[in-house]
Amino acid sequence: MNEVEVIRTDALADVAHGFLGRRGGVSIGVLAGLNVGWGSSDDREAIAENRRRAVAAVSPGARLVTVHQVHSPDAVAVTAPFPDDARPHADAMVTDRPGLLLGILTADCAPVLFADPQAGVIGAAHAGWKGAIGGVTDATIAAMERLGARRERIAAAVGPCIAQASYEVDLAFRDRFVADDPANERFFVDGRAGHARFDLEGYVAHRLAAAGIRRVELLGLDTYADPARFFSYRRATHRGEPDYGREISLIGLT
Repeated sequence: MNEVEVIRTDALADVAHGFLGRRGGVSIGVLAGLNVGWGSSDDREAIAENRRRAVAAVSPGARLVTVHQVHSPDAVAVTAPFPDDARPHADAMVTDRPGLLLGILTADCAPVLFADPQAGVIGAAHAGWKGAIGGVTDATIAAMERLGARRERIAAAVGPCIAQASYEVDLAFRDRFVADDPANERFFVDGRAGHARFDLEGYVAHRLAAAGIRRVELLGLDTYADPARFFSYRRATHRGEPDYGREISLIGLT
């Protein structure tokens, strides 16, 4: 567990990026590994060290930028890191500034990284179900365009998140998506009585394609089903654990 695992994609090969799990960190107990979440009960020094290791593994010397994630559709343009006590409430970031490393924290939600290398513009989004249906990926693309990106050139990758086999929801949840668009029914399969299973990764990929993103890479990695590799809020809840860690996904311009 000493080496940070960095999962990279072909779609974003032209920029520094990586989807990180729990391997390679210093946290212990139920948060063991590379927990980067200030919102957890973890030791502050351990979190800071994990964040340092994450940055060093993806883009040494870069300055990490994170926001206060609130499951919104809001995207902000970034020119410099925010103070930890003054991070904006948002769920996506875009930048055209070299030396910044955009970081999205997840623990079952879908991290989405974006790049238009020709324009020198990148983005990162936290797409839980609320943000996904609310349009957080659409907002990220629009914010990138305001910095000079073109959506037909943007590539995107969807990182580790809870898979359909692990994501049971009630029928009211399914009905909310179907009411938004009847075609969304295809992202659900029947579960136990009164429940369905939701394909979050597939839905996010659909939103990206519908927005005109021509290259979308899916990792197909289930955070819930792989406790040795990933943190998972839902798994921690089902196990009755007192807390859960957060993994980070990073992208930057060098």
